[in-house]
Amino acid sequence: MRIRLKTKWNNQTREVSLEDTVSVLAFNAWKLGMQALLEIENQNFQTDTQMQRMAVMEEIMAFLVHVLDRIAYSQLDDADRQQLISRFALKLADHIQDNARDFAGAGDYRNPFINKLNERLADYAESSWDKVTQQPGFSMGLSFGQHITASLGPRDQQWVLDYIQRTLMPELLEPYRRVLERLGLLATQ
Repeated sequence: MRIRLKTKWNNQTREVSLEDTVSVLAFNAWKLGMQALLEIENQNFQTDTQMQRMAVMEEIMAFLVHVLDRIAYSQLDDADRQQLISRFALKLADHIQDNARDFAGAGDYRNPFINKLNERLADYAESSWDKVTQQPGFSMGLSFGQHITASLGPRDQQWVLDYIQRTLMPELLEPYRRVLERLGLLATQ
């Protein structure tokens, strides 16, 4: 997945706040999610409506929040980790709200996303994670694939799971890890 990511500030001498970091992280996560959605559509998997696309984006964003949470667990104390994850999730909820409102009109899209995020975080917490490589294990990839599959149309559901696990997830995680490294949230390997 080739995509240009923003991970540097124009004024390199100023101190970078948590809000700055979260904004850059959410911006890049959204770009990566849009690229992943485009890849899904380029593979001719069924996405018929803008709200269906938003459902796929919600699943991708929930997955990226959880990946960050797993990585932050080993690198930050509980208070800092909770603050980072909460602010990141809220920033992504703002993106969901703004985009869904553009497609479907006025309404609350933020709270349903937060509820879905909480469900997914609980689901992913029960799945495997390789602490050495800081990568999702098979069961987490399977859960991610199943959630994306449920968001897509019924035509390709038997094929999309394999594509998500084997191709899309690794292609999504590689640039995401680069963003986390450049922001100092993941040790360079």
